[in-house]
Amino acid sequence: MRTLIHSFNSLLQACKTLHQAKQLHNCILQTASHQNPFFITKLIQIYADCDDLGSALTLFHQLSHPNVFAFTAILSYHSQHGYPHHCIQTYSELRQNGVVPDGYVFPKVLKACAQLSRLATGTVVHKDVIVFAAESNLQVRNSMLDMYSKCGDVWSAMQVFDEMPERDVFSWNSMMSGYVCNGFPQRAVEVFQVMRWDECECEPDVITWNTLMDAYCRMGKCCEARRFFGEIEVPNVISWTILILGYASVGRHDVSLGIFREMVNVGMVSPDVDALSGVLVSCKSLGALACGMEIHGYGIKIVGGDVFYRSAGAALLTLYASCGRLDRADNLFRRMNRSDVVTWNAMIFGMVDVGLGDLALERFREMLERGVRIDGTTVSTILPVCDLRWGKEMHAYVSKCYLSCVIPVNNALVHMYSIRGCIAYASAVFSTMVAKDLVSWNTIIGGFGTHGHGQTALKLLQEMSDSGVRPDLVTFSCVLSACGHSGLVDEGIKLFYRMTKDLGLTPVKEHFSCVVDMLARAGRLEDAFDFINQMPREPDKHVWGALLAACQEHQNVSIGKLAAEKLISLEPQEAGHYVTLSNIYSRSGRWDDAARVRKMMNGQALLKPSGHSLVDLGS
Repeated sequence: MRTLIHSFNSLLQACKTLHQAKQLHNCILQTASHQNPFFITKLIQIYADCDDLGSALTLFHQLSHPNVFAFTAILSYHSQHGYPHHCIQTYSELRQNGVVPDGYVFPKVLKACAQLSRLATGTVVHKDVIVFAAESNLQVRNSMLDMYSKCGDVWSAMQVFDEMPERDVFSWNSMMSGYVCNGFPQRAVEVFQVMRWDECECEPDVITWNTLMDAYCRMGKCCEARRFFGEIEVPNVISWTILILGYASVGRHDVSLGIFREMVNVGMVSPDVDALSGVLVSCKSLGALACGMEIHGYGIKIVGGDVFYRSAGAALLTLYASCGRLDRADNLFRRMNRSDVVTWNAMIFGMVDVGLGDLALERFREMLERGVRIDGTTVSTILPVCDLRWGKEMHAYVSKCYLSCVIPVNNALVHMYSIRGCIAYASAVFSTMVAKDLVSWNTIIGGFGTHGHGQTALKLLQEMSDSGVRPDLVTFSCVLSACGHSGLVDEGIKLFYRMTKDLGLTPVKEHFSCVVDMLARAGRLEDAFDFINQMPREPDKHVWGALLAACQEHQNVSIGKLAAEKLISLEPQEAGHYVTLSNIYSRSGRWDDAARVRKMMNGQALLKPSGHSLVDLGS
């Protein structure tokens, strides 16, 4: 008997295939050893490794007292095959059976918690790690670190990381990734610097470099990311994709497209669907239809039509629509999965993007008729082209479908009510928002500014700063415009200099135009002219145009003449500038100067376009 047991043990150790396992199982069943817990456990492990879960579970349930090895085999199967729910359920059964988990069990369960973002369950498992003294296991600690990072609890991840007696490259990568994915890219860079320069024995691998590049791209420092790209001995597809998406995110779409071409020409790795989707976004922004069509064909060839359309189809569809190729967009739309809300969102966005609001609404109605459930992206995309009646219906739908906690949806509602003249409704939506982002504040400030409520816009700016949201250039454009429309000139000037001195923001042309328009509207034309002359950049037509319009309104001939001359030098073929200057001369009784300007205009064969009135019938 002892010899037979020894033989079975040796055979079980050597067993590698499912066929061998079943043969050996049949032999064991014909002996008294068929109830031996060791043999049953070993067979459970072999069946699970050979992907025969049914046979493994049948034997598992024959064990009156399942041991940790049997549970680990079932956990391994669920973990490897992407069944995190079953993994957590199996761990629960393990604990209910009084089995003590070990260093092989915890990583699999913590991985499942990370996949499902089950922070509460992960915290309970962390307590079990402490209770069963598994904290010294490096793999277990790495799994806890990874779980907290992916569940969004970056502070707990940091605590686990700081308390680790030893770390490997996975530990450093997990901590860096946790910071990047949770919105702290600068901290990821700091972790990398400690890893490199604090006498750490771990050498960065390609994942380290990719994470560092991602951090710099998220900070808008794509040139730094590209410099570290050169440190990678063999960049993988993720390395290239991070650069492509990074440059696209900061508006450097030409560079993004160039990097994609370099990737293809180097030929070391083939672009995946993420890289193809990213570069198609750049093609759309550049209006590069020919490049987009090349990528369309390339994508079908490399990854296959179904896979390509499922992942990159939405980006390609919006490219065709934005380039006016609605025929191609429609053909692509009909080849994509029309039960998928992403497909409909892409088509609707493409039509809204090129100003075809009526067609976008038709597609939206068709979407509803087909029973496709709309999401927050659908709502925020279609709201800008809705009239007030449709907008209110969408608002009701948002409340009914529990989308009122989605920030972009609320931002779109605030915008819709603002442009439809219902600033009170816009303010009501804004005030009920539980969470507000930068766009939320900019939208409501811009709405009040457009409606002439400058004091309210200033008050909201202060509330925004008090709430911890840092104003950006768009915020100041909105507030300066609000001050201009409300006659709050002194407040606007102070705000302009506060933006540059206190917050360190560099004004762009829109801010200078706002200040000139603000001064000009108030009749302070000399101040406006002096401000223009002190601008660090060459004034454009919008700046001079605002000044010339104010000169006509306030009948200031001397400054009006200077503004008109600047505009004529910038746009010599624009008849309107000549007409405005001629009218200024005529209203001041300077008929000879008016005639001279008209003669200049006739000499260049310029005609002012005739005015037209539009009458909208029906709805």
